[in-house]
Amino acid sequence: MSSPGTFSPGSSSPRTALAGTLPETAVTAVLRMALQEDAPYGDITSQTLIPAASRATAVLNARVPGVFSGGEVFVAAMKLTDPDAVVELLVNDGAAFPAGTALARVTGNARAVLLAERVALNLVQRMSAIATRTAEFVALVEGTGARITDTRKTTPGLRVLERYAVRCGGGANHRFSLSDAVLAKDNHLAVLTGGDPARLTAVLRGAKAQLGHTTHFEVEVDSMEQIEPVLAAGVDTIMLDNFSLAELAAGVALVAGRARVEASGNVNLATVGDIAATGVDVISIGGLTHSVVALDLGLDIELDIEAKAG
Repeated sequence: MSSPGTFSPGSSSPRTALAGTLPETAVTAVLRMALQEDAPYGDITSQTLIPAASRATAVLNARVPGVFSGGEVFVAAMKLTDPDAVVELLVNDGAAFPAGTALARVTGNARAVLLAERVALNLVQRMSAIATRTAEFVALVEGTGARITDTRKTTPGLRVLERYAVRCGGGANHRFSLSDAVLAKDNHLAVLTGGDPARLTAVLRGAKAQLGHTTHFEVEVDSMEQIEPVLAAGVDTIMLDNFSLAELAAGVALVAGRARVEASGNVNLATVGDIAATGVDVISIGGLTHSVVALDLGLDIELDIEAKAG
């Protein structure tokens, strides 16, 4: 086991279990990789300047308003560098907060707190940014019945954290990986049909026949003309990609409940409400994860002014 203020990639992590929606093993793997990257041979700054037995209390403060995500990641990071650290979460994941809110507090070995600081902040800032952006989209479609979902446009290695953050913001997750469901997109269809639209129904039926009865089958279309041939194959979800608002409404009417309808492409905060109003069931948004700007959070050492003055 690593001592406070050091990090050993092979050490165990004596920390509390995370919530079931955020797998502990995945969080630990991400943190070990990040700490190994950030301090492969230790933190020479703290080891040079900070006495080994020094203690510190630090507060995770919000500089801007947002929706919190990653509390248990913060706990895990601090516990991984100092198993005896005491970490208190002051705000729950999924909760909205104003600027100036204290989100969490940690007391532990000073070297360990400083070692974990940047890794913890990087992850929690990104997760909270995703949760905040997702909540903005969810609020704009409230009452329409449309569900906001993410896509596979996630940071490699961080998908489990980023998708958890989407859920913290009130959104839902698309397929987690290529192994989870069939999603036939334009390039797949081009290979399958050789450019002959008359073959579309037959090739999709043949593909569907190879699947187990529990495997979800979704197909992306980019024109109204493809909708009927795709529906004739008995798919579960049809994705209307880069359709205009008028085309989305017409597409929903044409599908008429025979499959779930997903809208994708050109979705932003200015357009999502109108897209939802067309009657689509799902709106998938890559921007929830691929282009957010980290939320401005900071870890501030909490000074004991009275003790310092004395």
